[in-house]
Amino acid sequence: MSSESGVAAAAARIKKAQSALIFCHTRPDGDTLGSGLALLYTMRAAGKTAYVVCEEAPPAKFCFLEGMSGVLTSVPEGEFDCYIAVDCAEPARMGALGHEFTKFRGDTVNIDHHISNTNYAKCNCVRVCPATCELMPEIIDAAGLEIDGLTANFLMLGLVTDTGLFVHSDVTAHTFEVAARLRAAGADVNKINYEMFSRQKKQRALLFRRALGNLRFALEDKLAFILVTDEDIRQTGAERSMTEGFVDYPLTIDGVEVSIALMEMKSGQYKASLRSKGSINVNAVASTFGGGGHILASGCMLFGEYEEVIDRLTYAVYQHL
Repeated sequence: MSSESGVAAAAARIKKAQSALIFCHTRPDGDTLGSGLALLYTMRAAGKTAYVVCEEAPPAKFCFLEGMSGVLTSVPEGEFDCYIAVDCAEPARMGALGHEFTKFRGDTVNIDHHISNTNYAKCNCVRVCPATCELMPEIIDAAGLEIDGLTANFLMLGLVTDTGLFVHSDVTAHTFEVAARLRAAGADVNKINYEMFSRQKKQRALLFRRALGNLRFALEDKLAFILVTDEDIRQTGAERSMTEGFVDYPLTIDGVEVSIALMEMKSGQYKASLRSKGSINVNAVASTFGGGGHILASGCMLFGEYEEVIDRLTYAVYQHL
């Protein structure tokens, strides 16, 4: 079956659909939730039936935004014209719901910004840019939908979080143009920035202190690792979602080109988040282990003892120096 591509094709599918199920990726972040919920509420405002589904409920830190309760954790009953995946490079990113997406016989739309996207839907709108929420307003416009204050907040959430407050090197003038439009539409950028980057619970501060105690360097200090163990999570009473942003800290250190945050999921299993200042393609590094994402920000899962995982990641980074 042939696959359509581009904003116009995705917008046409969305405009045609009277009912849609919108899929976010597992371990949801601000970009997948922001793009999914913005599409949800703009479609509902146009009189369409729409739901957002994610394998996991949104982390508590995102629930300051009105409308976050619109995320379901299971597929609702009913028939749908269209399935839409947002911010998912491949069906596996949807977790167990990925099978539900791939077996659907109706229209499927894939809206994403990852360089590693596999173009798995019947209609694929994939543009490499800082955030899916940078792309989504263009699709919403083309579909004849309207962005109000509620949906502007969701889109700004994704834009702010995936750009790291607009400091990542892939941010362009267009990124700021989209942000300006969302601010004019009513996005409360001050509140979003405070909730995402300034406010934190005591448990997160204690967890970060322990993580810094595990900071180590390799490859003549070009590579830095930071570790969060399962014991750290238990001892501090923190949630795993509180580790977001930890990986960015080592990049502030002079000479460090790549930062890797390792989170122990269980004995012998580590989730790796990779960040680059720009000289090294961490998407290529992560793909070595079956992961992927962006050139400057990627992730993967590794199995083995901690020192073995460190050695494998170090060698993979070394091969891309």
